[in-house]
Amino acid sequence: MVDAPGTPTRARPGVVTISSWLLILFAVIQVLNLILTLSTIGTVRDVLRDAYRGTAAEQAGDLAYAFGIGLGVLTLLLAVGMVVLALLNNRGRNGARITTWVLGGILICCTGGSLVNNAAGGLTSGGNTGDMPSGEEIQRRLNDALPSWYGPLTTLLGVLGLLALLAALILLALPKANEFFRKPQPAWEPPLPGTPYPGQPYPGQPYPGQPYPGGQPTPGQPYPGYPPAPGQAAGQWSPPPDQPRPDQPDVDQPGRREDGTQEPGARPPSAS
Repeated sequence: MVDAPGTPTRARPGVVTISSWLLILFAVIQVLNLILTLSTIGTVRDVLRDAYRGTAAEQAGDLAYAFGIGLGVLTLLLAVGMVVLALLNNRGRNGARITTWVLGGILICCTGGSLVNNAAGGLTSGGNTGDMPSGEEIQRRLNDALPSWYGPLTTLLGVLGLLALLAALILLALPKANEFFRKPQPAWEPPLPGTPYPGQPYPGQPYPGQPYPGGQPTPGQPYPGYPPAPGQAAGQWSPPPDQPRPDQPDVDQPGRREDGTQEPGARPPSAS
């Protein structure tokens, strides 16, 4: 996996890779369930129409058909979303991992509830209500109309999908996965050749308090490492703004003229 420039390369742990494959497996199982639902939804509609014909729930077959189509579209979107989350998890996106936990927890509740409901006999297990058939009668008609392998196969796919999703969420919570999803620190990059470190002078300039290489320059020669000042020809000396010129006398000394000579009768400054 290649990270963004300036960040260290992180090796993806095996628990994250396995978790992503389990999420993809769950998505494939959802697509298989969708195919089974679409292949039998017409039969279920016909059975419910015949069972509730002439009763107050005569439209139950059409409602079940519309509900099955809507559920199939939602299943397809969830499958695509799980594949996208698996790919983002492989890239170390912590937001994708959090989304996987939230969405996966909801799907575990829905899948587990559906399996428990099927094991308990479904929503049609109620008794007679007026002139409508009982739940056992409708379930018997559905079992006769649907293939014998339909019920066991849908139950097996539901259990496999539930286990795959549960294992994927657990793997994403392991310590190795936490280290992988932690935001990486920017990698240290060495400076370019010729670039001084912070607090160090440029090449050709001495450290503060150290003499210039080769001694103090004579008047008319530039300091080593200092370029000529604007409007000044190359080879002319240009001292820093905060330093006096060596060829310029210090006129602030008492008894010193501007041309550098001593005034008559003035005492030269004593050496301290």
